[in-house]
Amino acid sequence: MEMKSDHLDSLHWRGMATIKAVRGTRDLLPPDTNLWNHVEATARSVFARYGFGEIRTPIFEATELFARGVGEETDIVSKEMYTWEDRGRAESDRGQSLTLRPENTAGVVRSYIEHGMAETGMLEKLFYIGPQFRRERPQRGRYRQFWQIGAEVLGPPWSGSDSALRDAEVLEMLATLLNELGVKGWRLALNSVGSAEDRQRYSAALRDALAPVKDKMCPDNQRRAETNPLRVLDSKDPNDQEIIDGLPKIADFLSEDSRTHFEQVKAALDACGVAYAIEPRLVRGLDYYTRTTFEFTVPDGSGLGTQNALLGGGRYDGLSEMLGGPKTPGIGFAIGEDRLILTLRAQAAEQAAKKLDAFIAPMGVAQNPGALKLAQELRHAGLSVEVGDGSFRLRKSFDAADKLARKMIIFGEDEVTSGILTVKDFSKGEQEKIAREELAAALKN
Repeated sequence: MEMKSDHLDSLHWRGMATIKAVRGTRDLLPPDTNLWNHVEATARSVFARYGFGEIRTPIFEATELFARGVGEETDIVSKEMYTWEDRGRAESDRGQSLTLRPENTAGVVRSYIEHGMAETGMLEKLFYIGPQFRRERPQRGRYRQFWQIGAEVLGPPWSGSDSALRDAEVLEMLATLLNELGVKGWRLALNSVGSAEDRQRYSAALRDALAPVKDKMCPDNQRRAETNPLRVLDSKDPNDQEIIDGLPKIADFLSEDSRTHFEQVKAALDACGVAYAIEPRLVRGLDYYTRTTFEFTVPDGSGLGTQNALLGGGRYDGLSEMLGGPKTPGIGFAIGEDRLILTLRAQAAEQAAKKLDAFIAPMGVAQNPGALKLAQELRHAGLSVEVGDGSFRLRKSFDAADKLARKMIIFGEDEVTSGILTVKDFSKGEQEKIAREELAAALKN
């Protein structure tokens, strides 16, 4: 007996392994995406009040951008980037090394230079929301494709871009954003790594201090002691903390200008009532950081495990010059959106995903067109509505409505004829009759 071809195809597919998301990535699905959209909408609203506009840069750039901007000896560039050789389409075309962006500040500054934004002489306030890529070991709140919400303030020196006021304004904006999102117990850690010259003197002092003790440290810190000693201060290795605690402090290497700038930042924060704690070991290991550096953390139990940093950033007054551009002081930050979402969930934030306003349950297939027309009316009135199907049994409609919406509208022949609709409020466990022309107003209450 010959088997039908569609049955053979079914057997063939049944035996194949399913394809899953790549390790370190994942899909974001409803209703989880409701909370993501809420976070992003709140960020956009706050940023707009502070005069920021959105910038969208490519997700891959020339590898040289990150090697020069982030630093060849940083862990990001030396270990974590997704890089490939983009071969020319013809033999005469020259290939190019390209990299999925591991962070976005370098790309924003590259765009600022390329499009001549400095020529306006104005202060630029730019924000972005999008994915970044690092080949890290996946763990809670850390993925190989991860999302960041970030912002940069930059411009020529005469635009006020190097003012301590800009640093304080960014920090006050972040405090506002976290408060409006309902993040509880956040803590702002603050430090200054001084000018490029201050940092260079400090790095030399660290290298000298580490030379006699580096052999007692973990392999990563032994390497960092030679290539980028500031990164040693970021180490979380518990066996190395006693040595790290005894290393020189950056505050002892700041110039008078750097000290004055830092005092002005603190004074502005004090005036705005933004609490902070000075953290002498907070240096942020990326090569472009200067002067103010900062990090916002949340308390233990906020869903992030032992690493409780939510966002970080700092000033980068020399980055534009590193990338071949004009002198352009700037300051910026990046929020780990994945980690922010985990925190909001763990802290049971009030902004958890909300249910739809209504679920319309048509009583019979013949009522489907009328139910869709009612949904159209309510949606045009600004309400969020889902429509069931007349083929559903009443119990199935009830179950679906209870999961998705605050209220259920029963839409049968009697309701169509009378213009009086039956509305069930799940939170109160009550039903009421509402005239169709009054329905939108009633659902908004």
